[in-house]
Amino acid sequence: MTSTSEDIEQIAGLTLAYYNARAEIFWEGTRDHDVRQNIDALLDAIPGVLPLTILDFGCGPGRDLKVFKERGHIAVGLDGSKEFATMARAYSGCEVLRQDFLKLDLPAARFDGVFANATLFHIPSQELPRVLSEIYTALKPGGILFSSIPHGNGTEGWNNERYAVYHQPEAWRRYGEAAGFTELHHFYRPTGSPRDQQPWLASVWRR
Repeated sequence: MTSTSEDIEQIAGLTLAYYNARAEIFWEGTRDHDVRQNIDALLDAIPGVLPLTILDFGCGPGRDLKVFKERGHIAVGLDGSKEFATMARAYSGCEVLRQDFLKLDLPAARFDGVFANATLFHIPSQELPRVLSEIYTALKPGGILFSSIPHGNGTEGWNNERYAVYHQPEAWRRYGEAAGFTELHHFYRPTGSPRDQQPWLASVWRR
């Protein structure tokens, strides 16, 4: 089913409203999550020397943004939530762009890497090709996109007042390749668990 522009506005608005209303609860529930494996997967794939310019796409309250900064990189956050953007600036001391994922205005070829950890699954599949193309353009040639999504059987719709898409791994690969990316590798999280207990698909892509 094709969504209208009004549908897309509602998807973005209600999903952001969910996070704005629960910003503090979300922060308390996620601030101690260990995603070093994901951060290392991005940074290890980027050739070059410090400092790298990293866009934390959907930075939330700024947990990972601060880690990138502490590792010596130029870290820039992006989030559509007003509450998250304010919290991320205060917590990390980094530049944070307040932008709706579906209304991006990114500079061309600015970033060495884009870290999209648990964010891109909120984008309706209808809009995903455009968004991935915009991220591709924002990366420098040879730049790296890291993405982590909850994979599934392709279902799409509302889940607990947030819009979510649970892509099949093969479909996710097709989206990335169609946007011009080359997949370097992928893995499932949490590491060491049986596959049916690994809900997260992490993948590393080169422009």
